[in-house]
Amino acid sequence: MHKYRLISKKGEGTFSEVLKAQSIKSGRYVAIKCMKNHFDSLETVNNLREIQALRRLSPHPHIVKLNEVLYDEPTGRLALVFELMDMNAYEMIRGRRHYLTEPKVKLMMYQLIKALDHMHRNGIFHRDIKPENILLVDDQLKLADFGSCRGVYSKQPYTEYISTRWYRAPECLLTDGYYSYKMDLWGTGCVWFEILSLFPLFPGTNELDQIEKIHNILGTPPKDLLDKFQRHASHMDFNFPPKEGSGIARLIPHVSHDCQDLILRLLAYNPEERLSARQALKSAYLRDLREAEKQESQQDRSARNPEDTEGRQDEMSDRNEKLEERESALPSINKKGDTMEKGPEEAGDDGDKLPPIANNPAGAKPKQPLPKPKMYKSQQFKTLSHGFTTGMSTGAGIVGMPPPAGGSKFGYASMTNFSTTSGAANADKASFALKKKYVSPYTSKKR
Repeated sequence: MHKYRLISKKGEGTFSEVLKAQSIKSGRYVAIKCMKNHFDSLETVNNLREIQALRRLSPHPHIVKLNEVLYDEPTGRLALVFELMDMNAYEMIRGRRHYLTEPKVKLMMYQLIKALDHMHRNGIFHRDIKPENILLVDDQLKLADFGSCRGVYSKQPYTEYISTRWYRAPECLLTDGYYSYKMDLWGTGCVWFEILSLFPLFPGTNELDQIEKIHNILGTPPKDLLDKFQRHASHMDFNFPPKEGSGIARLIPHVSHDCQDLILRLLAYNPEERLSARQALKSAYLRDLREAEKQESQQDRSARNPEDTEGRQDEMSDRNEKLEERESALPSINKKGDTMEKGPEEAGDDGDKLPPIANNPAGAKPKQPLPKPKMYKSQQFKTLSHGFTTGMSTGAGIVGMPPPAGGSKFGYASMTNFSTTSGAANADKASFALKKKYVSPYTSKKR
């Protein structure tokens, strides 16, 4: 089954590499994320956090869209087919000599915070917010790479060495895995500063240097906060010299005071004082974007159904009030005397799964059970890249994934041929191109 034609290699990470490809049928360009690990069964694939998260979060205008999941059961190879974006935020700022305008960056960060708010309210936090995971096309931003995500209500401690060091929150650096969804907001503050300044805020070379760079900018936190972290720490000396902190104003003097203030509130050392995504969206600095979005939404509803506009406005107002009431239900890091019971990651109990939203706040509707998977018949395929072997593939079937907006089925299909053109000569060229040494755009900058 010939479905995609390889165009080029976009990038590579520890667990996967991303290819640009074109659909033979529609001509549409896509990004194919080929996983380096092998997967033993369909159940294992279905339990991947990235797939579970995208099932729960899609569709959303600021979450990258997963079009198709390709799984070859005989070889255990897995590929995820996503919509193709133009670039990531790191590629956008790399090599720039002139600042991006503040309104442009403001719109980007508003969209990122909208994505985080949607995630957190659906019981998931990302854990790897960085410029490389923020994708852009024109003026639209989409958050990607959910391979490190966790359930907001799952038990602590979590994995300690999560997130990329430069964007890792203090509670991640100082404790043995006692952090929360607020780490995503810290990463957002770091990314926001970096896009405005064109250089990273805390480029630490190791964990201790990372903490020192944070203290140089924000100052040493109060002793009671350090004591709180130390109760959940065993790997670091907490004898930090007192520092005042230089702040960020002198580093981004071209940015308005209101913007600097919001970034600092996202970079609050104490996660309990750090803004949540919902609180950041309600800040005075983002009011104009919030009001413009609200007005546009009302106009769209009026155009669709002029008679029902008032009733829908009341309904949306009631829904927003309920969402604000749920804000206090999101957990923070454990307080003194709280249980030290091992979490799923450390205990090894289904650590790769996103648990259902436990302790669900009052008023939240439970998700309906997923339908049983539908199975495709075996069909022959031939592949030219990534170690996929030629032979017969048992199609893996749809595993409870909802169809995305647009109509095409979203689910598991048998692995396809990634040929460049028809004919043996062109196939050889495709194989040769894949064997050429590739230098990732991300290797030039260690994080």
